[in-house]
Amino acid sequence: MTNVFVFPGQGSQFIGMGKDLADHYQEARETFEEVNDALSQNLSGLMFEGSESDLNLTENTQPALMAVSIAIIRILEKQGGLNLDNSLSYVAGHSLGEYSALTAVGGFNLSTCAGLLKLRGQAMQAAVPVGFGSMAAILGLDVKDVEDITQSISQGDSSQICEAANDNSNGQVVVSGHTKAVEMAVEKAKEVGAKKAVTLPVSAPFHCTLMAPAAQKMANALADIDIHPLKVPVVSNVTAQAITDPSDIKRLLVDQVTQMVRWRESVEWMIEHGTTHFYEIGSGKVLSGLIKRINRDVQAGPVGTLEQIDQFLSTFKS
Repeated sequence: MTNVFVFPGQGSQFIGMGKDLADHYQEARETFEEVNDALSQNLSGLMFEGSESDLNLTENTQPALMAVSIAIIRILEKQGGLNLDNSLSYVAGHSLGEYSALTAVGGFNLSTCAGLLKLRGQAMQAAVPVGFGSMAAILGLDVKDVEDITQSISQGDSSQICEAANDNSNGQVVVSGHTKAVEMAVEKAKEVGAKKAVTLPVSAPFHCTLMAPAAQKMANALADIDIHPLKVPVVSNVTAQAITDPSDIKRLLVDQVTQMVRWRESVEWMIEHGTTHFYEIGSGKVLSGLIKRINRDVQAGPVGTLEQIDQFLSTFKS
């Protein structure tokens, strides 16, 4: 049996997330307080009982989701005696979840990660004026089909950028770019047989070349950060392979801002290297659903609620 922890990205947030953890576990309360202090912001108050529109601001969503994931890791370590070094083969995260994964295995300390994700959210939002970019989900086509569509639209025209942003699972690809170009991609996808193609309610076109200004800001920020030795290798969104070298980690975190999240390939790579059990650590169960669509022969499930944590601690085998 080979175990992997995976960490969710944007879209898994909801008002009230983390509150049950804070009500029951000191480790969670301390985690949320540490993030609040690092950001000089009552982020946990926003998470527990704020407005959905405020939580959905990218600069809040990113550190909030990370905070919930790390709170759960600390609960598992302190309450269950979990030793990540001996229990896991890899960790991985979807987009911002890669920062959660790196923090879970010691690459970043919690305060540093919170600050980086706050900056990342602000930089990504500021990279493109509101309304100039968008994203769309295309269901029923594989990534090669979608890339053919986006290339036919862009054709080297910098005013009509549309690119594959997330290869999430078999038949689920997200595109990102200029609003008009994305709308054209949606129509073309329908014409060539997509089961569904819809624009997404997001505030910016993530994971495409329009995010270049944000990538530069992250490069500047990461240049001053020390990445500590990892307890467990992290599988990179950009390469879909395990990495441990600090210089590689920094470079790929920068590349990640403008390049496609290769989630399907990452999961396939981990399965090829022996993974049989995936545990989604954090809010929601989006990644668990994607993993089951990628390969039905492996086990995948969320560890995010009190009941799920109790079940994990009673059944987990390293």
